[in-house]
Amino acid sequence: MSSPATSAPNLPPRSVPVVIGVLLVAEIVSAFETTMVYTALPRFITAFESNAADVSWSVTAFLLVAAASAAVCGRLGDVYGRRKLLIIVLVLSAVGSLISLSTGTLGGVIAGRAIQGVAGAIMPLCFGLAREMLPRKHVPVAVAVIAGAALIAGASGNLVSGLLLDLADWHLIFVFAAALALIAAAACLALRPSTVVARVQKIDYLGGVLFAPAIALVLFGVTQSRAWTWGDARTLGFILVGLAMLAVWAWWELRVEDPMINIRLFFQHKLALTMIATAVLALGPLGISGFLLPLMLQTPETAPVGLGLSPSLAGLLAFCTSIIGFVLTPISGRVSATVGSRYSLMIGSVIGVLGAVMLATTHKSIVGMVASSLVLGISTAFVYTSLPNLVVEAVPAENTSEATGVNVVTRTAFQGVATSVGALLLASSTVPGTTFGTEAAFFKVFALMGVCCVITFVIGMLIKSNKETAAPATPVAATPAAIKPN
Repeated sequence: MSSPATSAPNLPPRSVPVVIGVLLVAEIVSAFETTMVYTALPRFITAFESNAADVSWSVTAFLLVAAASAAVCGRLGDVYGRRKLLIIVLVLSAVGSLISLSTGTLGGVIAGRAIQGVAGAIMPLCFGLAREMLPRKHVPVAVAVIAGAALIAGASGNLVSGLLLDLADWHLIFVFAAALALIAAAACLALRPSTVVARVQKIDYLGGVLFAPAIALVLFGVTQSRAWTWGDARTLGFILVGLAMLAVWAWWELRVEDPMINIRLFFQHKLALTMIATAVLALGPLGISGFLLPLMLQTPETAPVGLGLSPSLAGLLAFCTSIIGFVLTPISGRVSATVGSRYSLMIGSVIGVLGAVMLATTHKSIVGMVASSLVLGISTAFVYTSLPNLVVEAVPAENTSEATGVNVVTRTAFQGVATSVGALLLASSTVPGTTFGTEAAFFKVFALMGVCCVITFVIGMLIKSNKETAAPATPVAATPAAIKPN
């Protein structure tokens, strides 16, 4: 028997595209805000007479809050109502933009960006709303399209920000972001109020208080490893303290009857394998291609690997690739709906291996790089959209935002590790007297991407199909005492 939150059989057919459209607009806000200031960092240095290390906090502050928000606010949405939480998050995001816009100081910009970081909860809340409000047959495609929107909106962040910087100054970026968030919040009013929420006796606020700083410390250590190196005591200190706090948090969550995040959910075979696949993919193509492809395109042709393209041309290529990937997301969703999301994951993994091989063999020509980028974009479209659908297949409907939020946190953490590992591999062999990585160093990175895709394919084979296992109709009990007869 399915959970009543799993589908909305009485929803008029014409309302399906409206619901999906509203959720798309909301997710675009989150993805755009993630990348919107990258292009503006040099302008911040000049405007505030600062340096690269200080202005980079406008990125770091957002990411640290976004990671914690994805899981904690996702769970609160499951409990209090996802539409309500989504509107609150969007309004807070707009407030953050206005703070960054109005203070006139770098500290104010960073503070506003930290508040903007609550937008990290938008994706898991949208996944939960899609499952709650749409008929079951439309859910896999909707989840895939929402995830795909994150790819295209993230790629457009730099492009749109560059145009806004050319038109005026960095202030206009925050005006645009605030307007976009408020428009999305207003659009969410068109959704019917959430009627199905998780049934809990008491909110585990301590679990949220412990989880947020623990994740922030780990991610901060991982992020700073690029500047401090992995052997630095500061890097290890932040990561170890964060992991220790996570251990305390896990101990607490296993003790309470209604935990903020039900860790026992992640002991299930399908969800556990999905989380491992997420980590492996984030460590490989999802984490590496984001910095590797722009680096290869923009590095001078005099280097062993490099095509010497301008930043704008490289950005345009990334944007076009993301469009093609987004167009293919409904196909991934259809595969998930028809035969199961594990097949979308396996298809994307095979295409990812092909992309890694193409990078290794055709990286010296622009045509080869364009073709490789296109293949990797298709791979990303399949694997990126299959992961949330696998989570949806594995958990009860009322845990959807909670579980997908933890999945987002996992992906974010390992993408940070991947950036550092990729940089280490490139630095392992450089041309004497330069900072350019040798061709052998790039081959190590290509190999890492390919191996991670192969491992993911094997994981996909181990995941049980929808016919063998289905999401339970009632939540997995947090403690033995919480088990009640159906």
